[in-house]
Amino acid sequence: MILPKMKRILENLGENIKLARLRRRLSTQQVSERADISRPTLSAIEKGKPTVSIGLYVQVLFVLGLAEDFLKVANDDELGRKLQDARLMVKERAPKRK
Repeated sequence: MILPKMKRILENLGENIKLARLRRRLSTQQVSERADISRPTLSAIEKGKPTVSIGLYVQVLFVLGLAEDFLKVANDDELGRKLQDARLMVKERAPKRK
């Protein structure tokens, strides 16, 4: 089961992929052939279906010339950096005297 927020994220990704295809004036047939997937699978990707493997999403992004954008995911992990910095700022106690 996928959470509603995650579902919306995938739907946005699918919509962005569809818009990129349309901007390039490529048909679903052209993209599906170039990505070596079926048209129904491309349709599922453009709808943001969670049942499609991430590898197929990347194949379609590659066909659209957007595969490098995938490398930007979590590139600037702001939350992770803050958590890391918080751990670095924790003062350690001096060892107990014997």
